[in-house]
Amino acid sequence: MGSLETGEDRILGRHRMPRRLAPTAVRIVRNAESQAPVVSGVQSRRLLLHAQGLADDPASRAPTPAGVSRLIERMGFVQIDTINTVERAHHLILASRIAGYRPAMLAGALEGRAAKLFEHWTHDASVIPLTWYAHWRHRFARARNRHWHLEQLGDDARPTIDHVLQRITREGPLASGDFEHAGEKTRNSWWGWKPHKIALDYLWRAGELHVVGRRNFQKVYDLTRRAVAAKHANVPTPAEADHVAWACRTALERLGVATVREVAQFWNAISVHQAGDWLSGAARTGEVIPVTIGSADGSPPRPGYALANLRRRLADLPDPPAGIRLLSPFDPVLRDRARAKRLFDFDFRFEGFVPKARRKHGYYVMALLAGDRFLGKVDPKFDRATGTLRIGAQWWQPGINPTRRPQRVAFEEGVAQLATWIGATSTEIAKNG
Repeated sequence: MGSLETGEDRILGRHRMPRRLAPTAVRIVRNAESQAPVVSGVQSRRLLLHAQGLADDPASRAPTPAGVSRLIERMGFVQIDTINTVERAHHLILASRIAGYRPAMLAGALEGRAAKLFEHWTHDASVIPLTWYAHWRHRFARARNRHWHLEQLGDDARPTIDHVLQRITREGPLASGDFEHAGEKTRNSWWGWKPHKIALDYLWRAGELHVVGRRNFQKVYDLTRRAVAAKHANVPTPAEADHVAWACRTALERLGVATVREVAQFWNAISVHQAGDWLSGAARTGEVIPVTIGSADGSPPRPGYALANLRRRLADLPDPPAGIRLLSPFDPVLRDRARAKRLFDFDFRFEGFVPKARRKHGYYVMALLAGDRFLGKVDPKFDRATGTLRIGAQWWQPGINPTRRPQRVAFEEGVAQLATWIGATSTEIAKNG
C-alpha cells in the first residue's frame, strides 16, 4: 500500500505510472473487532476521484453538450460560482475533466426544450441532471415554507411576487435587470437586493420559476410550466421514503465510500438522521455494506458505508492520468475540507470570504492534482488586459521538491494547458516555489 503514497516522480510522467493498481491496493482487509471491511485512505480517495471523473483521461470524453451532460450525471452536480479570477468555477471543473471543453457546451445542455440539465440548489447553486427533477419538489416545498424572502419583502411580499409572475407570464423570460426600475433596495436584505430580485429568487427556489439561460451571467427566468419538458415535469413527486433512498444511493455511487454525514451532505437534501436510518436498513438487506474508512493523515479510521459492489469497483479502478491539473477551489473533491484532509492529507480552504489580513494563502487559490495526490496550491490570476496567466505564490506539500526537473516540467505543462484553455497568450510563474 505504501507504494501508492510515495514516489512523486511516478505521478508526473506517463512512463513512470504503474500500469495497474498493485494487488494489495484492491485487497479489502477485515477489521477484527467489527468485521467491517477496511477501505484504506488511498483506496477511498481513488474511489472518490474515479466517481467524480478525475481518474479518467480527459481526452476520453466527448467535448459536446451530450458529453457534458453525461459527465455531470456521473458526478451528480457541478457548482456554479461567479468568481472569475481565472474562469468561472463550473467551467474550470468541467474543463479539468473534458479535453476540448468550451462554455458553450454547458449552455447547450442547459438551455432549450431539449435541455438535459437544470440549475438549482444543492449545497449551493448548481447544475443538475433533469433526470432527477422530481426529487427537487421536496426542496421546492421546503422553500415555500421558509420565510426569509417574505420577511425581506415585508408587507409588499404578495404584491411584489404577483407582479413578477404577471410580467413573466405576459412578457416571457425576464432577468432581475428587467425589474430594476421598480422599487428601492430592501432595507433589511443581507445583500441589499431590490424587492423584485428577492421575489425572483423566492419563486425560483420554490419551483415556480425556472432558469432558462443567463444574460451577462444574470439568471433569466421563465415559468416552470413553460420551460420544463413534460417528460420531466409530469414525473410524480417521489414519496419521502423513496426520496431518502434515492439521496443515499446516488450519494454513495458518487462518493465510493462515505460516512453517514457525508452521505447526507452530498445533496444537502436529507438529514443525517434520515441518512443513518436508511443506511442501517440497507445494510441489513445487503444493498450496502458497513466499512471502516482509513485515512492518509493519521487520523483514526471512521465507520462508513459503501454499495455492495465495492470489491468490483476497487478492482476496476483505473490508474489516474499522468501530469498535473490545476483544480478550481470549488471542485467537488475539495468542497468538503475535512474529507480532503483525511483522504489526501491536504488542507485546503477557500479564503475568498476571509479578511485579507487573516488569509494564509490568497483570495483565490487553485489546487495541484497529480495522479491521486495533491502536490500543493498556487495563487493564479488571469490578466485579461495583457492576456497573461500569472501564477504567484506556490505552496508545496511536504516531500515535494518543485525545483526538480520532473516536478517543474509537469507543473509548467499544467499551467500551460490551463492558459491555453482560458485563452491566455502568455504565462508568468513566480520564482518562489
